[in-house]
Amino acid sequence: MKTVELYDTTLRDGMQGIEINFTLADKIKIVHKLDEMKIDFVEGGFPLSNKKDTSFFKHMKKEKLAHARIVAFGSTRRPGIKVSEDAHIQALLKTEIEYITIVGKTWKAHIEQILGTNTDENLEMIYDSIAYLKKKGHKVILDLEHFFDGFKDDNQYALKVLETASAAGARTLVLCDTNGGTLPLEVMEIMKQIPGAGLAPLGVHFHNDCGTAVANSLLALDCGANHIQGTINGWGERCGNANLCTLAPNISLKTKYKINISSELDKMTSLSRYVYEIANIIPEKRQPYVGEAAFSHKAGQHADVINKAPELMEHTESALVGNSRYILLSELSGKSTIVNKLGKYGKFDKKSAEVQELIEVLKKKEEEGYEYETASASFDILIRKVLKQYKPIVELNSYHLESFKTGDMPSKTVGRIFITSDNKNMMGAAVSIGPVDTLDRSLRDALTPYYPFLKKINLIDYKVRILDPESAAGAKVRVFITSTDQKKEWGTVGVSENIVEASWEALIDSFDYYYNNLND
Repeated sequence: MKTVELYDTTLRDGMQGIEINFTLADKIKIVHKLDEMKIDFVEGGFPLSNKKDTSFFKHMKKEKLAHARIVAFGSTRRPGIKVSEDAHIQALLKTEIEYITIVGKTWKAHIEQILGTNTDENLEMIYDSIAYLKKKGHKVILDLEHFFDGFKDDNQYALKVLETASAAGARTLVLCDTNGGTLPLEVMEIMKQIPGAGLAPLGVHFHNDCGTAVANSLLALDCGANHIQGTINGWGERCGNANLCTLAPNISLKTKYKINISSELDKMTSLSRYVYEIANIIPEKRQPYVGEAAFSHKAGQHADVINKAPELMEHTESALVGNSRYILLSELSGKSTIVNKLGKYGKFDKKSAEVQELIEVLKKKEEEGYEYETASASFDILIRKVLKQYKPIVELNSYHLESFKTGDMPSKTVGRIFITSDNKNMMGAAVSIGPVDTLDRSLRDALTPYYPFLKKINLIDYKVRILDPESAAGAKVRVFITSTDQKKEWGTVGVSENIVEASWEALIDSFDYYYNNLND
C-alpha cells in the first residue's frame, strides 16, 4: 500500500486567498492543530517577503512538534546572480529549517517574458539552487511552477527540467497547475508521459480555477504521485487550492492509499471550523465532509430512509470525519422527521398527538415566514413549548431604543430593557451603534450578573431577508442569528414587520436555547 504525504500550504498559499489573513500567533496555533492531525509537512511562508514570516521561523525553533515538519518557501536564484550571493537563497538558509521548497520555472513563456532569461540558464538556476541548499544540509522540494502549461507548450523541455532537478538532488518534484486550468484527463495524459525511473519522487499542487483540484489530485495518485499539496478549506489564490478537508477523507476512506492523518480523521471537521474561526470567516455549509450540510437531510422520504437504513442515503458515516447528521425542518418534512427530532425529548411515534401538533405548528409558522432549516435552535424552542418543557430565561416587560445622530459623527443608539427572571425584576442599559447590538448589550447587562454563562455566547452572524418586498418600507422581514459558545454553533430565527422585534425574537431564542440545552 503506497503511503501518500500531505503537504499543507494554508499559511502561505492559503493566505493569498481573498479575505484570509493570520497574525503570527494565529499561524503558530494552526501549526499545532495541523501537527495534532498528523499532517506531514506545513509550509510556513516566504521568509524574504515580510517580517511576520521571518519571525514565524524564529518562533518555530522553540515550538515542539510531534509529527509535522515545517517547510520554508522561496525561489531559485535569480538570473545572473551566483547562488551564494542570492538574497532569496540566503534568507532560506537563515531560517535553519531542514525542509525547503523552492519554485522553479517550467513554462518557456515565463522563463523568457517574466524572468527575462533563456531556457539554458533556467536549468542552471534550478540545478545550482537545489545543489547548493542540499550541500548546506537541507532537503529540497521543487515546485515546478506552471508545469502542466509548460508541458503542453514544450514537453521535452518540461521533462528536461525534471531531469535537471533530480540530478541536483531534489527530494520531491511537485508538478504545479499554477493557473488551475488543467482538467483531469489532461493530468492523466501528461503524467503518463513522465518516465517512471531516473527521477525524484513526484508530487502535485493543483489550483481550483476549474473546480477540479481535488479530482486532479486524486487522479495524480493513480498516475504515480505520492505527495499532495493543498490547504485547509481549499483557500488560496483566486479560486483556491485543492481542499485537504475533502482530499484527506477521500484518500483515507475511498482509495487504497495510506495517509498518516487517517488515525486523526475524526478531528477533520473540528480542524476545518477551527481555521475558519481564527480567520474570522463563516464556515461554508456545503463543503464536502466537514460542512454543516454534508450530512443534512430535508425531504421527508430521505429522513425516513435515514431512520431505517442511513447507509442507503449517505456515502459514509458523519462520525468518521467528526461531523454530525442533521434532519432539516421545513414544509417538506414528514412524520418521520418530526419523530426523529422528538427522540431526545421522550418516546413518540407517528401516531402521537404531539407529532401531529408539531406538524401543524410547523406549517403555520412557515406560512408566516419562519424557516427552520438553519434555525434548528428556534425549532427546539418550538418543540419545548408544544411539549410544555420550555423554561424561558426571561419575561420581557419592555425595551426602549432611541437612535440619534449629530453632524458627521456616527449614529448612536441608547437602549434600556426591563425584564423579569426567576421572579426578579431587572433592568439593563447600553449604548452602541445599531439597535440590535444595543438590545443585545442591554439584555446582557441585565442578565450576566445572574447568568455568567452568557459571557461564553457570541453572535457570529446576522442576516435579514425581506419576505414581501411589494410592501416596501412596511415589508415583513426574517432575521437569522448564528451564535456560538466556541464549542458549538446554533441558529435562531425571528419574523416581524419590525426588524427590531424580529431581531429580539431570534436573539432571545438564542439565549433560551443555551439555557435549556447547553448550560451545564
